[in-house]
Amino acid sequence: MEPSTEQAGAGNGIEALARTIEARVSGVRRLPSLAQDLAFEAEADRLLEVCRALRDTPELRFEELMDVAGVDYLHHGREEWLTSGATRTGFSRGRELNAPPDPDMPGRFAVVYQLLSITHNARLRLRVVCPDTREPVVDSLVDVWSSANWFERETFDLFGIVFRGHPDLRRLLTDYGFIGHPFRKDFPLIGNVETRYDPEKKRVVYEPVSIVPRVLAPKVIRHDNRYEPALKAPELPR
Repeated sequence: MEPSTEQAGAGNGIEALARTIEARVSGVRRLPSLAQDLAFEAEADRLLEVCRALRDTPELRFEELMDVAGVDYLHHGREEWLTSGATRTGFSRGRELNAPPDPDMPGRFAVVYQLLSITHNARLRLRVVCPDTREPVVDSLVDVWSSANWFERETFDLFGIVFRGHPDLRRLLTDYGFIGHPFRKDFPLIGNVETRYDPEKKRVVYEPVSIVPRVLAPKVIRHDNRYEPALKAPELPR
């Protein structure tokens, strides 16, 4: 099917923007993306330089930082179940994984920024990979876009990514005494502790989690005699 005039125009605009970024901004490379999107990756040691160029270059003018998100690629490409289509047997869809992923694998953590240019009505996705997996650290962008403040706190809280130079890097969503980072792929789904109100102590107490871990598997549908074709015959009594 041929693209519409509107789609073709949007695509030409995205390609023109990509060429402008490649010409005006150093330390970036283009990433694969959907036809309507534009994504680049910045070198970690040049993140501040790249972001200031994206904000201040007249042809770009990305004045707004709309969102910041962490990414954990620990299980990327390692699906446990075949879910893209049905199988002849129905439920033999489990994948055999030979070895668990390496938690110290290079490039495990990344930070993704969603940028908006009000001047040029354009959007850009910018990614930076944390150089050190054991201690993931990238530069804070609070001095470039003030909206990064709480976004970076949220990313630190949930992924454990540290933002160098942040003025007040504290947890934002979890409790002050929370241990771990719940959006990391190796964080247990049931958590580590649970809370309840103790009427004797008259305060909230922490206890080891009491939920039994289990593996979520596709539901197994067994043969049921109630659905035999012969039982649907109209001459049979109901």
